[in-house]
Amino acid sequence: MENEFPKLHNAMWPGIVGKGTEAEPVISFETLLDLTASTEVGGQRFDGVDLFLAEPHTSIDSTRDDLERLADAVAARGLVIGSLVAPVWPPVGGGSAMGSAEERDRFVLQVEKACRIGETLRRLGIRPSGVVRIDSAASVTDWDADPAGNTRLIIETFTRACDVAEAHGEQLAAEGEICWGGMQSWKKMLDVLEGVGRPDRLGFQADMAHTLLYTLGVNAEEDRILPAGFTWDQHALWQEALKRMTDALRPWTIDFHVAQNDATVKGSGSHEKTGRHCLPNDPNGKLDVVRDSAPWLRDGEGALTRRISHICWDGCMFPNDVMMMPGTWAEILAAMIRVRDAHGWRA
Repeated sequence: MENEFPKLHNAMWPGIVGKGTEAEPVISFETLLDLTASTEVGGQRFDGVDLFLAEPHTSIDSTRDDLERLADAVAARGLVIGSLVAPVWPPVGGGSAMGSAEERDRFVLQVEKACRIGETLRRLGIRPSGVVRIDSAASVTDWDADPAGNTRLIIETFTRACDVAEAHGEQLAAEGEICWGGMQSWKKMLDVLEGVGRPDRLGFQADMAHTLLYTLGVNAEEDRILPAGFTWDQHALWQEALKRMTDALRPWTIDFHVAQNDATVKGSGSHEKTGRHCLPNDPNGKLDVVRDSAPWLRDGEGALTRRISHICWDGCMFPNDVMMMPGTWAEILAAMIRVRDAHGWRA
């Protein structure tokens, strides 16, 4: 019998992130919903979608009526809503978590609005699971100017955000990505998580593509796990590095992104260096998606944690022509089904 959990979600933000040019216009929310809902592999479909709370998809200032229409549109396609990305960055109304008092106030306000939306969607019955995703909204270069002081400010801002989340019954997940100051390595991410010390309200969001780069020490050479000169035919070294990282971060992990990475980095705007997402079967991909998801979804002894009720595919920065091909989503869904077959469970 097929496993029922974790549920399989598709991310909507790849229709916005890295888009907006004449060559790569934004892909509408409705188009992405339709692509998601129409994908089927062996009789199985996506169960839901994770959202970016920013225009032109979903306004952070959505009214109750707006959210009811959103819920109806998602439900009409047989989907639910899961995790939400809070628009904490300056270009979309937020501010740096280590910036001025006014910038940090804007950060917390955006988290509060996102948590209000999350609570409303839960009450509407369309959101059975999920977190509110945040990051520091600050560059590594700026963080480097005062590592200790900036980490202290991030911890203070995230602590305020936890208070807001608690008031709305939400959990926050800090995305581990090398482009965010104070979060650019697995050790620095732990410093923040442990500094806040609110595991009931702040956890870690693991993206397989981004955390791969943690092991290579990109943007934090001092914290690399894989040795200098490592090559990807050294499979045992990779598995040892993956185990070390996941053993440290798994206790904090409350949200998980299935992804592929070719171990290269690129920069674009605020993402001064970030991982290159690939399709699951990309010949340059360095991950065995099913095998390498195991340490995140199973404990150190190999037993299922059953802690994460839905997983999400994150395919940021794919070209529009790739995203508009139905075969793209079939390949992605097939990979996610394999992950659930290997590491899932029945209710």
